[in-house]
Amino acid sequence: MTTTAPGPVSTRSKLAAYVALTKPRIIELLLITTVPTMIVAERGLPSLWLIVATVIGGTLAAGGANSVNMYVDRDIDRIMKRTEGRPLVTGEIEPRNALIFSVALLVLAFAWLAGFVNVLSAVLALSAAAFYIFVYTLWLKRTSRQNIVIGGAAGCMPVLVGWAAVTNTVDWEPIVLFAVIFLWTPPHFWALAVKYRDDYAAADVPMMPSVVSLESTSRQILIYTVAVWALGVAFTPIASMGTIYLVASIVSGGLFTAYAVALQRDPTPARAMKLFHFSITYLTVLFVAMAVDQLV
Repeated sequence: MTTTAPGPVSTRSKLAAYVALTKPRIIELLLITTVPTMIVAERGLPSLWLIVATVIGGTLAAGGANSVNMYVDRDIDRIMKRTEGRPLVTGEIEPRNALIFSVALLVLAFAWLAGFVNVLSAVLALSAAAFYIFVYTLWLKRTSRQNIVIGGAAGCMPVLVGWAAVTNTVDWEPIVLFAVIFLWTPPHFWALAVKYRDDYAAADVPMMPSVVSLESTSRQILIYTVAVWALGVAFTPIASMGTIYLVASIVSGGLFTAYAVALQRDPTPARAMKLFHFSITYLTVLFVAMAVDQLV
């Protein structure tokens, strides 16, 4: 009897581990904001090649930054139940190999964007990665309850990259979108952190829900959510958007705020997870409506 199956299975498993290292679900969320921003910058549909090239470069940059994050956080990932299955914890990937992989992705991202898009988009993408690695991961995450508030700025950069890819400049419109995502990140992440607050406490990470009460956290979530709603609607006159975007921003922002109000009245993990899931829907609806508004 021959046994040839384990080889391919092992290779697939190893490849899957390296993909997991990049946190692909987070990358998907980042790219949802990139392409619509490019459409607004173009006031129409940019060339397919430019979209593909920008998405590939953004994916490489975000994947590299996320991989470094896993490399640095492998000690606390081992403690937290939410992250105990990550490849550096399970031993599927050696730390040295993960770091080499991360750096290679970041170098390739810069070279790709500089070569196929423009230098400004490459600089912005690498700046986002550097901010995520040095400001959030290495500094704020383990030292400040404002970690995700300030550190979340890295996740806002794709709108600047997308705009720069089309115009080779950074204008007020993408800065406002940057601010929308900046304000959206705390309620989105804190809602998830409510469920895993014991994990963060065990790992000694001062994420908001693990160091203050759920009542205080839900109050902060509501404040940020209302601000997101207001700024999302304000983007309409700032960027000369049409009725489709205006209606979508009012309705989706209103629903997002309703979830935050419900959490404020009943601050429980179940309510927080409902808000977390809807926060993803909100961002998706907002940016899809933005693209549709320009294309229609």
